[in-house]
Amino acid sequence: MRWFWIDRFTEFACGSHAVAVKGVSLSEDHMHDHMLGYPIMPNSLVTEGMAQAGGLLVSETYSFSELVVLGKIAKAEFFTCVRNGDQLTYRVKIEWVRGDGAAVKATAHVGDKLHAEALLFYARLDEETDGLFGTRLFRPRDLRHWLSLVGVFEVGLKADGTPMQESDYPLEECAAEV
Repeated sequence: MRWFWIDRFTEFACGSHAVAVKGVSLSEDHMHDHMLGYPIMPNSLVTEGMAQAGGLLVSETYSFSELVVLGKIAKAEFFTCVRNGDQLTYRVKIEWVRGDGAAVKATAHVGDKLHAEALLFYARLDEETDGLFGTRLFRPRDLRHWLSLVGVFEVGLKADGTPMQESDYPLEECAAEV
């Protein structure tokens, strides 16, 4: 099962920055398992939300055709608790992109209050690495579906200011899908 820690993007500027939101609900299992009697969202899941937002932003720089994975959390600081009913706002900004990966600064806010900040490093895996363990990690059909669900093509802007179009990212399927 896949877990997504972003409900939707509200801003997505290719090669630059993005803003995404996540509503925190008491109906989520982790809210009951993390701290009995005091439901809060675990900071590890907040970090994952920031990483997913940054990962999609970085992945766009490779036209969503390369597998981008979180390689390292260089820094992560947390300042408050995230409770049920809160809305997390993730803000991610690309620091640099190279052929083998990228660095992203990320923050998470609850309302106007800073909850967390992080420096995240991503690695770009090539086709050879993607099938290294006998299974494909990257399914273009799944990525296309998720990008649509979280509204990337509804709010996304290219570097020249024109709207992103789903047709600009063909995300073709491989013949041998596992």
